[in-house]
Amino acid sequence: MSTHLITDPTADAATPAVTDPAWLVLSAAMTDEVPVIADRDDLLVTIAPGAGRGAPACFLPTLARIEVNGHHLGGVDPATATPHRLGDRARYGPAWGLLVHECAHAAHSVWEPPPGAPPGAVAAAEELEESRIEARQVIRRPDDRRWLRASATHLILDESGITDPARRLGVSRADAGRAAALLLARVDAGILNPDEVEPVARVVTDVVGEDTVTALREIWTAAHSTPDVDAEAMIDLGRRWCDALGVDPDAATGTAPGTPDGALGTGDGTGSPLGPTSMSGAISDALRRIDAAVAYEPVPGAADAATPATAPGPTPVTGPAGDPAAGAAAARVFGPATDDGTGAASTGVPGGGARDVIAGTRAPTADERRAARQVGRALDTAGVRDRVATRTTSALPPGRLRMRGALAADAQRAAGAIPTAEAFTRTIRRAVPTPPLRLGIACDVSSSMREFARPVTSAAWILAHAAAHTRVPATTATVAFGEAVHAITRPGAVPDRVTRFRAPDGYEVIDEAIAALDGALGLSTPGAARLLVVVSDGIFCPTPRAAAQARVDQLRAAGCGVLWLAPRGPVTPLDGVTVLPLTDPATTAREIARAATAVLRAIR
Repeated sequence: MSTHLITDPTADAATPAVTDPAWLVLSAAMTDEVPVIADRDDLLVTIAPGAGRGAPACFLPTLARIEVNGHHLGGVDPATATPHRLGDRARYGPAWGLLVHECAHAAHSVWEPPPGAPPGAVAAAEELEESRIEARQVIRRPDDRRWLRASATHLILDESGITDPARRLGVSRADAGRAAALLLARVDAGILNPDEVEPVARVVTDVVGEDTVTALREIWTAAHSTPDVDAEAMIDLGRRWCDALGVDPDAATGTAPGTPDGALGTGDGTGSPLGPTSMSGAISDALRRIDAAVAYEPVPGAADAATPATAPGPTPVTGPAGDPAAGAAAARVFGPATDDGTGAASTGVPGGGARDVIAGTRAPTADERRAARQVGRALDTAGVRDRVATRTTSALPPGRLRMRGALAADAQRAAGAIPTAEAFTRTIRRAVPTPPLRLGIACDVSSSMREFARPVTSAAWILAHAAAHTRVPATTATVAFGEAVHAITRPGAVPDRVTRFRAPDGYEVIDEAIAALDGALGLSTPGAARLLVVVSDGIFCPTPRAAAQARVDQLRAAGCGVLWLAPRGPVTPLDGVTVLPLTDPATTAREIARAATAVLRAIR
């Protein structure tokens, strides 16, 4: 039986207890997403370290429960995961793919082995079930292919056991058949590509021969088109599978009669020069190819279609309509991405380099994490619109009777005309949907800001990380500007660590920084609540100051709020902005949140 399709009712009582609030919230968020994926609304999801009953993930039909081992979140902080945002799922693609795979089981693993079915045939049918349910899932939901590919390596590693010396595949015919079911069958299911599994295809063909591979392909292709409820057909395919490999369908081990499990063999049964690790090595090679291909596949439905999935969030870099200069600045600053999702590019006066500005990273403090949550909760309601009252009239109740309308209707009837006057009025109040949020953060790293480098770095992380704690769709981006503009957090990314700044520069291209954020986030484009936050003392040279003032005026006229966080000492902010003194952002988060909320509501 598959280790992640658990039908034994005695195993249901072992559901792990989850007490960490972050994992509980993420479990609830995933539960909210599975009805559309599995086409059923009775499923509960538990994701936490150690869940999955020893497998990466599992589905328990008797409890209608899916468990996912939180280890496969890949180090992502569960408190920052927002699976309702399509682009965010790329940060933990393997875990999301495991969830999709178990949803496919929940939707399509309906058949059950009949009593007395040969155990070897049942085991073979259950191996075929893995690619069958994925084939059915991508027919129903084609975009799920990307996530199933992302989880394929984790599932195949678990099912093949190549990381467990006690379960390592040899090159027996039975082992070759299992490798074919795990990888080659997924090609015809539409999940994997032929070039990715070529190493395994070569070894399997060497072991069992081309004729047997052809017979196996006919079997798994038939399985992919087998209805979900047809248990008899699946068991019959399991028998055919055993016959093709020369294994005993009545034996639970699935080995060839008289042949020890793991023994060497070829297509003609005369032995093979292949060593016992050849199959494991071929599978490892195939998995590396799959991982490399998946890393650069677009995220279905997200705006970051051209961004590698290894980046920790979506990274749209497109200028708003009508402002190609902003789009060009965004492209220069935010592309391409580095391995940690930050942007490596910079633009501005020659000589400015990211290495001179970025002094490394550190873990956020408990106060900074708390502050990010506070700001996130405040931004939740920053774009909320008041209920809109609409007054309507009607010829019939309910509503308030207007005597003028009633008399007009009586006069129409007396004249023999059909009454058209509407005598009743009523007021209907409807809540306007909360718009998404776009937040751009620009941090001054010129020499006059040197003594304020620590609060600047703290404020930048708190504001960027606050997006992970909003219930409305929120996209942020952070840049540092001095003699050049440096991408600190790419659009849509949620920084796990605090980026520490130096302040070495003697010139400030603030106009380029604002243009880059505008181009990346669309701050001058309607359709969202938009806020630009500048952390600076405002001591700029005349030329960039004038250009920046023009940019700010343009943003404010387009409905974007501008909040200026100012350090102690002389401050000369741009005109028309809302100024807030910057002390310790971790302890003044409420003031920052209130100011940001006030700015957003003021420009509604």
